[in-house]
Amino acid sequence: MEGRGVAEGGDVCMCQPVFPAHADHRDELSAGQLLKWMDATACLAAEKHAGVSCVTASMDDIQFEEAARVGQIITIKAKVNRAFKTSMEVGIKVTVQDVLTNVEKIVSVAYATYVAKPVGAGKIELEPVKLLSTEDQVEHSLAIERRRIRLGYEQVFQNLMQESNNEDTFEEEDAVSTELTHVQSTELVQPPHANHHGNTFGGQIMAWMETVASISASRLCRSYPVLKSVNMFKFWGPSVVGDRLVFNAIVNNTFQNSVEVGVRVEAYNCEEWIKNQARHINSAFLIFNALNDNGELLTLPRIKPTTQDGMRRYRGAIARRRIRLTRKCILSAKVDEPSDLWEQSNQAYISYSNIAALTHLAAKPGWEITSTLDDIKIWTHEEGDMLSLKVEMQVKIPSHLAFSLLSDFTLRLQWDKHFLTCKVLQAVNEDEKIYYVTSPPMTGHKPRDFVILVSKRKTCEPSEPYIVAVKSVTITSVPPSSEYCRSEILCAGFQIYSHSDNSCTVSSSADLSCVSFPAVLHVHIVMFLLTVWSSISNTTKKKSRFPQSSVWLLRHSLFHEVESVLPSFHQSEC
Repeated sequence: MEGRGVAEGGDVCMCQPVFPAHADHRDELSAGQLLKWMDATACLAAEKHAGVSCVTASMDDIQFEEAARVGQIITIKAKVNRAFKTSMEVGIKVTVQDVLTNVEKIVSVAYATYVAKPVGAGKIELEPVKLLSTEDQVEHSLAIERRRIRLGYEQVFQNLMQESNNEDTFEEEDAVSTELTHVQSTELVQPPHANHHGNTFGGQIMAWMETVASISASRLCRSYPVLKSVNMFKFWGPSVVGDRLVFNAIVNNTFQNSVEVGVRVEAYNCEEWIKNQARHINSAFLIFNALNDNGELLTLPRIKPTTQDGMRRYRGAIARRRIRLTRKCILSAKVDEPSDLWEQSNQAYISYSNIAALTHLAAKPGWEITSTLDDIKIWTHEEGDMLSLKVEMQVKIPSHLAFSLLSDFTLRLQWDKHFLTCKVLQAVNEDEKIYYVTSPPMTGHKPRDFVILVSKRKTCEPSEPYIVAVKSVTITSVPPSSEYCRSEILCAGFQIYSHSDNSCTVSSSADLSCVSFPAVLHVHIVMFLLTVWSSISNTTKKKSRFPQSSVWLLRHSLFHEVESVLPSFHQSEC
């Protein structure tokens, strides 16, 4: 039999049967054991790419969708999505297979960050990831967006904490003191708990944390709790063989059917142990459900913080739940659902979903080319009731100038007759702006208005595109008006690929499932605009700004050409 070798790239696969030793009292795989396997697989993928030993830096929010039972098979696949200078994002997918029915279900999809730790004091700069498929390219592109969320999480959390300080969210009646749920446990790190360099496995620490948190939750709910999600494991420092790890767990808050338990891990070597000088190495927040014998969710008692720190943790749990539910709602939303409400807790996730939706749309398989006119190619994609459009064109201008033009929607007033007004409602940051746009009425219809989020991203690597993503959002300060028909843009935008210093390819994609006629036209109008702008720029040699001399030419020739390419789209009734 010929050997098949290992998986290509940074892919690593682990298969494990679930034995009774891995299971809890319900004969289900314990979450702690699963976390150990997930960390081990992801670490192997990171080390396969880096070529040196790696340690766990953090693991993003984890949701457990299915339980694995004794006798079933767990399969864990991990691969490096993107390498930064010394760290990597590793994607992890966990599935469970029933050996009798051969049915396979997804248990969890997670993302973890690992840091390369070469022997000695030297540093290593990681090689870029080899992208072997369209899926690899999509995950590679979105890894930078997930990194933005990680880096900005603490600021969002602190802002929500400031808001919650002004709210009265605590009721004392019939509440249980949080001190009754406090659990402390100590573990000695031994060689089986560490890698060949003596550093404690991150997955082992996670498993210990899950055990202590489960005991804490059980003291409140008086039943066997089931771990449903983890609000990010973050490792602040290393621990090694011989360290004493002290785990402190306590219930922070309850929410009818769920309970959040906070766990803090401190490490001591022998000298620190005597002097009581702790090293804070990890913190995490674990969310449990409690079930009765019939598998039904139990209603949990309210808790009562008795100290100032307890009140801080109580309010912190509310803020984290708000972020967690918002994230789940946005990232699992269907494309035909109404636009998301723009608020403090969800800005990072709406921006992520804006970029992700455009990236996934452009990378979809099954695009069919429907028209080619000069240098313009038009594709359509039909999937059920969904219709999407993609237009691609090569233009002889630098990519950064095309990006500058397309990312500033206020410039469209100069050439797009379907933009009556356009103003910036919020300049969130240099990469995100919210615009309010109105378009003139068409025969038999009210004028339309849009509230849209425009997310722009500069290229990080030569092979990656500039991105301008557009989607509708809801802002309470700009409600729908009887004077206008409020319209929605589900997903649209541009990807700009650089070919040389003076040329690029602009690809524009849009989900046309419920956009109006003016929104459909924006794709083609901009394409022809770039053509006209390119020819004028080559003549005038003024490529640093949008040429004012082209406005007359655009108004008289652009739309005639556009309508010859796109003959038969009709707007829906308002």
